[in-house]
Amino acid sequence: MSSMEESKVTGIIQSLTGLEDDLDSLNSKVAEMKKQLSIKAQTEIDTLLEKTREMATKEAEVIINTSKEKAKTESTKISQEGEAKLSETTSQIDTNFDEAVRHVVSTVLKA
Repeated sequence: MSSMEESKVTGIIQSLTGLEDDLDSLNSKVAEMKKQLSIKAQTEIDTLLEKTREMATKEAEVIINTSKEKAKTESTKISQEGEAKLSETTSQIDTNFDEAVRHVVSTVLKA
């Protein structure tokens, strides 16, 4: 081989070696970027998960508070209706008490 050919072959080998080094460097950089992207994605997932939990908790609190108020209102209404019925029953007993006593006395005296 001539010196010129050896020089060309050496140049090609050096160029290929340089390209191989560049390719290795790029592969390393891509691997690092993948790692960073994975970390960033996991961080975003964690952040979104926490925000979702907070939103769900707040929504649940609103639903619970609304339900409590509705139950309290319904309870008050039922209590008032019960008191009105009790008052009406007590009034009827008071109104008919004398007649009931006369009826019992009459029934006992007839026996």
